Amino acid sequence: MNSLYEFDNAIRSDFPLLCGADEAGRGPLCGPVCCAAVVLKPDFICDQINDSKKISEKKREKLFDIIIENALAYSVVMVSPQEIDEINILQASLTGMKRAVLSLGINPDIVLIDGNKVPADMPCETRSVVKGDANSMSIAAASILAKVSRDRFMAQLDKEYPQYQLLKHKGYPTKQHYELIAEHGIQDFYRKSFFTKRPELLWKKD
Repeated sequence: MNSLYEFDNAIRSDFPLLCGADEAGRGPLCGPVCCAAVVLKPDFICDQINDSKKISEKKREKLFDIIIENALAYSVVMVSPQEIDEINILQASLTGMKRAVLSLGINPDIVLIDGNKVPADMPCETRSVVKGDANSMSIAAASILAKVSRDRFMAQLDKEYPQYQLLKHKGYPTKQHYELIAEHGIQDFYRKSFFTKRPELLWKKD
């Protein structure tokens, strides 16, 4: 039996309607942090679902559709760079996951959140699960929805701003990315609070 499914199924004995929530994009210099929540069908088992970081992009795209087809409900929420700057990335991630849960259209009995913190004032029982995307099928499924959604967003942004080569580094703080920012300047999709190590880049005009 799939161990990720077994983890969730043990919890379903007390909380039948189980929701997993996760985020993608905490580390990049730009773009939103993308948060997802999903309630899978109780009998759905898929051995290919795992932590999104351990799965190839091509496989994640296929699993994205499989997860949606086998979800009782799902939601994906983007938290903007401006809000990240305002409340910090941790709070933006927790806020985004809470919004995703509230946007499901159904009320889960429990929400499993990846990590060691949970959002405040959740509408139902909520538990944090350290390394949840490697232990819970529902959290792993949410991680795939979040990762694919963010990658698609960044691909669209890359078409609009090809000079930053966003598809290559996905917004992460690589040496080349910093060089491109120094050359082309800061745009509105950048998280200005993330430039504490390179504050001089914030002064360059677009």
